[in-house]
Amino acid sequence: MFKKPLIAAAAAGVIIAGLAHAQAARDYIFISGSSTVFPFTTTVAEQFGRGGKFKTPKVESTGTGGGIKLFCAGIGPQHPDVANASRRIKASEVEGCAKNGVKDILEVKIGYDGIVLANAKEGVKLSVSRKDIFLALAKKIPDPANPNTLIDNPSKTWKDVNPSLPAQKIEVLGPPPTSGTRDAFVELAMEPGCASFSWLKEIKELDEKRFKAVCHGIREDGAFIEAGENDNVIVQKLAANPQAVGVFGYSFLEENLNKLKGANVDGVAPTFENIADAKYPVSRALYVYAKKAHIGVIPGLAEFVQEYTSDKAFGSEGYLVDKGLVPLPSAEAKKVRADVASMKNLKL
Repeated sequence: MFKKPLIAAAAAGVIIAGLAHAQAARDYIFISGSSTVFPFTTTVAEQFGRGGKFKTPKVESTGTGGGIKLFCAGIGPQHPDVANASRRIKASEVEGCAKNGVKDILEVKIGYDGIVLANAKEGVKLSVSRKDIFLALAKKIPDPANPNTLIDNPSKTWKDVNPSLPAQKIEVLGPPPTSGTRDAFVELAMEPGCASFSWLKEIKELDEKRFKAVCHGIREDGAFIEAGENDNVIVQKLAANPQAVGVFGYSFLEENLNKLKGANVDGVAPTFENIADAKYPVSRALYVYAKKAHIGVIPGLAEFVQEYTSDKAFGSEGYLVDKGLVPLPSAEAKKVRADVASMKNLKL
């Protein structure tokens, strides 16, 4: 009568032992996710590897959505230990993690970043509002002849959007839907621009799903071009095409100020100081997520997170600031370090 439970217990023991052995067989940290966070995490990984105690972590740029999907797929060496994210993890993603056994997650806010609209230095200087951004890039916009109805976006040039803007073709290179930068862009730039129309703002209270469909919907007629997850590719394309505008994280603008210039948004320039002071309207927090089940099994994982949150890395004068990361205020940084030290579980 005890045979089946004993067999089941033995089988479970074999699986657990096999999992532990397989995990121990991978002697380096595996990280995937956001292209925006990628250069920061790569810098930390290189510094970490130079210490000589642990191997340099492997870092892949897959986009926030893709990285979190890989991270949440399960426990074991075939799955990433860390996910980079240029937005906060969603409740639906946490639920997906839990279904696959990834139940204990450490959330680490690493700093702030701005989402910029930038073009080649020899291109026109743009100064746009979030309303302009919505009217330029939304799939459907209010009909000027009948403002309480929607029409397919007819605008061909920025001047069509706003007479004060240049008569230059709307050609915007941006990230795909799997990108955290895309998510943040529609939430922080498109949505407020959409909500500047009072009747659309009222829809949010009545039918949020419809509101998001309108306000987050980006046109598909060639005015917005999905240029992939690699922001460096967008930078290269902008340098080659002065007529185009790109959407990406501030750090890539700062690294390429010899080639590019950023557009003012709502009258505010995309600068380090304006993002740090929360004056620049299109800014967001950046995160890394660590799988607690892999801590103590994958060599150096706990130490890597500690390196990331050290004052020499993400502090106000740390080496990540040189890469364009806007640091957390000191009180917030202190709390993040305390959460890392106690391995506090993520709570949304």
